[in-house]
Amino acid sequence: MSVATTPIDDPVVAEAQEYAQKLLLLSEGSVNKNFDPFDDIDWDNPDFDANTKPERWILPASADPLGRHPWYQALSDEQKIAIGKYRQSNIAKVGLQFESILISGMVNHTFSLPNGDPEFRYCTHEMSEELNHTLMFQEMVNRIGIDVPGMGPIVRQLRHLGVPVAVLFPNLFFMAVLAGEEPIDHIQKQILRSGENVHPIMRGVMAIHVAEEARHISFAHEFLKQHVPERGAPQRLVLSVAMPIIMWILGRSIATPPKAFFEEFDIPDKVRKELFYGSKEAKQVFADYFVDVRALAKEIGLINPVSKAVWKLLRIDGATSRYRSEPLRGNKVA
Repeated sequence: MSVATTPIDDPVVAEAQEYAQKLLLLSEGSVNKNFDPFDDIDWDNPDFDANTKPERWILPASADPLGRHPWYQALSDEQKIAIGKYRQSNIAKVGLQFESILISGMVNHTFSLPNGDPEFRYCTHEMSEELNHTLMFQEMVNRIGIDVPGMGPIVRQLRHLGVPVAVLFPNLFFMAVLAGEEPIDHIQKQILRSGENVHPIMRGVMAIHVAEEARHISFAHEFLKQHVPERGAPQRLVLSVAMPIIMWILGRSIATPPKAFFEEFDIPDKVRKELFYGSKEAKQVFADYFVDVRALAKEIGLINPVSKAVWKLLRIDGATSRYRSEPLRGNKVA
């Protein structure tokens, strides 16, 4: 009996080879350009002391919704600094907690990968970088010296879903990865691009995180491009509806400060609602976090009448980017 062979021009084989080549490129990037937060950030430089030139903790109006809100701008500089320190420290803590969930899920995703699978090498490089990020974020929190909680108590329970989702539903897991990574990356790039005089601790941490997160986000995009089209039509329909829901739930948990933050500084409910999803501007800011994700959904066939209605219902629909990380101009992608 003859053994069937796959022709070398088989499009499935060619696609798999292209995917493997992209992952090799990302893996080599991790080898050739990586950072160690304790080598690459000058923590002991006197200028890096959290209390040196504390006005640099005042939230930048050009990049932070709270920083440009009239309620915040009317405060004394001392109050602005205290709020800014807490907010930036808590964002770092949220980033740390999210990275921990990502690592736990990814290590279980790689556990059963076959020998020779290029995903194993890349994912292991990424986990190494994410572990460094948790060290970096925690060091920033420790240096600022405020006992922030990070995620709210209910949202923290999501960590228990990381491993089972990664093992059983890897496409959903990497959608969740994007739901956490894209908002943080978007916020940090806005601050770095703004040219504001932010504290060097914050600038150093963000610069490293943005540089390495580019690879991590690229991998999640490539993973979904490769594996979502492999699913049958019913599964793709489920994924198309799940994608905006995941972005909305996890995006809010990442971008919204915990209740403790508002209580600590007696921030009025009216201000809280305006800042986070109540006003037209706040809704636009949140929707803009997912401009690249919407482009990805369109590319991999996850935009259909049903999913389009869900994106719109959740108010995170809108323009798509022409290329990943395209800067936003006037709340629209040019």
